[in-house]
Amino acid sequence: MSVWTVVIWLSLVVSAQAAELFQNAKTAGADFDRVMAPLISGYCLDCHAGLDPKAGFDFSNRAVAFRGGESGPALQAGHPEESLLWQYIESDAMPPEHPLTAEQKQLFKLWISAGAPWGTDPIDAFSKTTEKRGGYDWWSLQPLRMPVVPSISDEGGRNPIDAFVVSKLQVQGLQPQPVTDRRTLIRRLSYSVTGLPPEPEEVEAFLKNESPDAYKNLVDRLLASPHYGEHWARHWLDVVRFGESNGFERDQPRLNAWPYRNWVIEALNRDMPYNRFVKLQLAGDLLEPDNPEAVKATGFLVAGPHDVVIPVSKTMRETMKQDELEDIVGVVGQTFLGLTVNCARCHDHKFDPISHQEYYQFAAALAGVVHGERVLPDPAYEKAQQELAQTKKHLRKTQYTLFDLESVARQRVLASRAGQKKTELPLAMTSPIAAWNFRKSTQDLAGGLQGTLHGSARQTEAGLLLDGNKSYFKTEPLKQGLSEKTLEAWVKLTNFEQRGGGVLSVQTVGGNIFDAIVFGEQQPGHWLAGSDHFNRTKSFQGQQEQDAIEKEVQIALVYSADGRITAYRNGKLYGKSYQSRGLQSFPSEKTEVLIGLRHGSPDGNRLLKGVVTKARVYDRALTSTEIQESAKWGGTFFSEAELVAVLSPSEQSKRKTLLREQAKLQAKSNQLQSIQPKKVYAAVSRNPAVMHLLKRGSVATPAGVVSPGGLKSIQGVNGDLGLATDSSDHDRRIRFADWVTSSKNPLFARVIVNRVWHYHFGRGLVNTPNDFGFNGGRCSHPELLDWLARKLIQENWSLKSLHRLILLSDVYQQSAQLDPEALKIDVDNQWLWRKSPQRIEAESIRDSILKISGQLNPQIGGQGYQDVKSYFFKGTQFYEPLDPVGAEFNRRSIYRFSARGGRHPLLETFDCPDPSTTTPDRASTTTPLQALSLMNASFVLRMSDKLAERIQQRVGTGQERQVTELFLLAYQRPPQPVELSTACDFCEQHGLSALCRVVLNSNEFLYVN
Repeated sequence: MSVWTVVIWLSLVVSAQAAELFQNAKTAGADFDRVMAPLISGYCLDCHAGLDPKAGFDFSNRAVAFRGGESGPALQAGHPEESLLWQYIESDAMPPEHPLTAEQKQLFKLWISAGAPWGTDPIDAFSKTTEKRGGYDWWSLQPLRMPVVPSISDEGGRNPIDAFVVSKLQVQGLQPQPVTDRRTLIRRLSYSVTGLPPEPEEVEAFLKNESPDAYKNLVDRLLASPHYGEHWARHWLDVVRFGESNGFERDQPRLNAWPYRNWVIEALNRDMPYNRFVKLQLAGDLLEPDNPEAVKATGFLVAGPHDVVIPVSKTMRETMKQDELEDIVGVVGQTFLGLTVNCARCHDHKFDPISHQEYYQFAAALAGVVHGERVLPDPAYEKAQQELAQTKKHLRKTQYTLFDLESVARQRVLASRAGQKKTELPLAMTSPIAAWNFRKSTQDLAGGLQGTLHGSARQTEAGLLLDGNKSYFKTEPLKQGLSEKTLEAWVKLTNFEQRGGGVLSVQTVGGNIFDAIVFGEQQPGHWLAGSDHFNRTKSFQGQQEQDAIEKEVQIALVYSADGRITAYRNGKLYGKSYQSRGLQSFPSEKTEVLIGLRHGSPDGNRLLKGVVTKARVYDRALTSTEIQESAKWGGTFFSEAELVAVLSPSEQSKRKTLLREQAKLQAKSNQLQSIQPKKVYAAVSRNPAVMHLLKRGSVATPAGVVSPGGLKSIQGVNGDLGLATDSSDHDRRIRFADWVTSSKNPLFARVIVNRVWHYHFGRGLVNTPNDFGFNGGRCSHPELLDWLARKLIQENWSLKSLHRLILLSDVYQQSAQLDPEALKIDVDNQWLWRKSPQRIEAESIRDSILKISGQLNPQIGGQGYQDVKSYFFKGTQFYEPLDPVGAEFNRRSIYRFSARGGRHPLLETFDCPDPSTTTPDRASTTTPLQALSLMNASFVLRMSDKLAERIQQRVGTGQERQVTELFLLAYQRPPQPVELSTACDFCEQHGLSALCRVVLNSNEFLYVN
């Protein structure tokens, strides 16, 4: 019984029968539960209950209520005038914002006068729904009903959906619209299922097909199209806030997040049962650890933003973890249950029956999830690793034998250089392919590579002087290509304030692609591995340079076959190595070496100010030992000619054999190293710590431990997962996934059915798809919702079966025609008396433009395209929008690299949502910017030209034929006579391409009736 019901009841009986309330000892407890408990729950317990009740007064518990709070005892049984509680109520001090009515006050007085008898103790604030909040009896929390399909009198209603809808319409005095015409129907269906318009030939074939199954067969064909998965995956990614960068202040890209997107597309196209679809997203890595597809699915859990800036303070770190956990709890609760569970982080939910403790039980079930990349199970990679280990073993044996032989030669060379024998030898000296000692000359001492001084660069006894005034050294193209490599240089800097000068670089001719030793570009005073567009550049997190002005330092960058980049300073590891996007290869005859210039032309901050004394380029990744030896011996190396000259013929022959074997094994090792494991940004599992309930959500005020669990309020499925407080992530997530996806969980089926309905009709049966709670929308057709939910379960959770059922209904096929009388009754069309027009989504606008212009690249899956220039500057990743040209960029928009800070101008104008937050229902605004974008965007201009070319190819010359073809491509109908005349006149004056732009900017192109 709600509080409002109590008030109405009391107003009728207060004069006579109310005096009997609470008087009978046998019924007083029941009177309390029926009358007072809902009243106290509705008006008092929001403040006076829980772990930290206001003024220390907890009104939910009898003993504590009598004891009172900070002001003393609250109740004097039988004496209301002496009770603080009554004094506050009578004076309207409590409740402070909404004082009680006279009838409600009278109830409190009668109750206290009767001795304040108590019933169920403690009072469960969630037991009943009131006018302020939902209780356990809230409609969406109840088990699925078994509604009887209504019997309707008219001839409409070819499937049960129509029967449910028409019965509601009859109650409202409304009539459904007739089925729409076939041209409208095929356009509507094609956009609804695939997000793309049909071709004129498809429309014509449908119009001519007189079979009674023509429409049904069309539905089946479109549901079988791979474009179905692409379109409906876009809806799903909106809900799960999928983005391909971390967000927050650094917003670094997630280069391996895309497999989750593709997994969603493929799962929908295969019609994976919805319960399995969800279970894999919650715990696929634990359920099927050897299945790469199951691991990809858990990308759902970490699809949201992730702050990579770790605070120094332990409290802040713990708070950040709780914030991230709240994000996961929020998206899981809203996506699958339609409940805002995350709202109970700091206190009991204000509107739904979810306690503060239950939030932490829910969070504990997901606490083992960590953001990160993980390697996918791959037997081929594991086999390659085993073979690599054996190859390296043989390589080391060969190298040791070669080293012993060359040690003899090096000692002979050193003896000849010094005139006497040396007892100490470099342990490991690898010959570079190019080497300079600028204190003596600009001659390449290793490979004879010719070079030229530019600008004011000078070779002196101190080394190569570079003053930053267009001064640098540049070589002719290398005779050999580079893949694995090491860049090494000895350098003194003029100052530490310079930002971005290149010490030693290799670049393709022209400088479009380069790898370089760079100083201070992104991080002042730090050494970096510079690269084109920062594609292979990250912070080494090394120490800030402090010595390179006073004395020269050795800097070496090692580029390994697996894409890892490692830096050394004076022979010691500089910071931490990191995994780049991949090893960049440089072709022979097209690769130059630069010293003093980062890349390209000598402009801006690319030039170094300092002195380079020595430089080395190696065609392989040196080991740490080799780098150390090079630093120790000041870059000493032994040329091939020197070594050969001091060896006997038999030693030379043996050395040639060993070198051939080494080269063969090294090549094989490089090839095997290049076989990298496939990685995916997905949930990384860890054994979680014990979860504490946190008072007011603060990590500083823990209040006892909680066990992982679900929600008590959802009827039909037990929220007690039977887990210990220290249970593993494996046990937690698997049991939690079972609880969420149970066929007995009424919300699980209701929510997805409503989502599917929402996207087909533009409005759900519940118009808040993520919120089935007290603050959400009320269900317009509850019997239909439950019938569809049961039908989904009966059909083995097949979403395509659900689509088919909806699409074959008369309700979906009816006309969008307006009825003035119906508008007066139901302006929002919640009773579905017509098919409401819908604007196509931003991505479908772009995809449709590509399709009708004949430029859509139909490639399915794979890594997406990138239409932003990404660069890292002053600690933040920036994404500058581009309009790249080429077939690889003409794929469907779902394959676009969706960085959270990289919004697309055209898509954003048409309400493409920010992937930082869940978007269950996209906005549909109308602004001048939309028309301006469709008239002036370079993409639209280019596609208008392509559309005009396609029309000319299809129908040749003749304005009437061209205009008609344009209408058929864009609108799926021929023009009306007045449209044809007007369009031909316009085309005569401005050309076909301009007319194409007009059509692309029209409402009929952007909306589906």
